[in-house]
Amino acid sequence: MSSLTSFSIRQLTSHDVALMEAMLSTFGEAFDEEETYGAARPSQAYLQRLLGKDDFIAIAALKHESVVGGLVAYELQKFEQERSEIYIYDLAVAAAHRRKGIATALIKELQKIAVTRGAYVIFVQADIGDAPAIALYEKLGVREDVLHFDIAVPQ
Repeated sequence: MSSLTSFSIRQLTSHDVALMEAMLSTFGEAFDEEETYGAARPSQAYLQRLLGKDDFIAIAALKHESVVGGLVAYELQKFEQERSEIYIYDLAVAAAHRRKGIATALIKELQKIAVTRGAYVIFVQADIGDAPAIALYEKLGVREDVLHFDIAVPQ
């Protein structure tokens, strides 16, 4: 766990199910999607297995042991070369704790993890119109304009 002035950053392990559950609540509130992140919440056993997977990365920002932000990423093994890339799936900071460097600290911690795993790049998507997210990511990386498609899975 790295410590900063008013918060700490911690990569979660399979022993941190309660923190992962708190992070889900933080995501729900930050994205105004409590239903998505809370209505069909995974079981503790599921979260424990997920946190134990090598390709799943969860990082929490803590203030006085309460989750105030979080980042979830997946390491993707490439096939064209022996290397991997890391995809930031979710990143959120509670409204009361924004503009304090927490999101940047979460990404910096992910960069350290990426180095230890031999990843060659970290990538993330931002919604058009999400100016704060776009500004953060432009500060830390190179922008690529791409199209994203959701392909339905037949039920």
